[in-house]
Amino acid sequence: MPTIIAHHKITKSAEHWLKSPKRKEFFGSLGVTSLRTFVDPRDQTHVAILMDVPDMDTLAKALQGQAAADAMAFDGVVPESIKILVES
Repeated sequence: MPTIIAHHKITKSAEHWLKSPKRKEFFGSLGVTSLRTFVDPRDQTHVAILMDVPDMDTLAKALQGQAAADAMAFDGVVPESIKILVES
């Protein structure tokens, strides 16, 4: 199971992003585990998540769907800013 880090910009407050239940709901439905959140202390609009992903193809497909779009909108994620790094 690969571990990934995804970082991106947000348009809402870091507090809102951290407290949002949407991330856990969305990724949990994909079997993602060990979800951890990070906020850049010098730029609170730059955040990251670290997680273990059982199936990268399923994740990639799900990120293109409406459920992901809805969760990102609620959390204030800027979709075009998302960068995903895979543990090697």
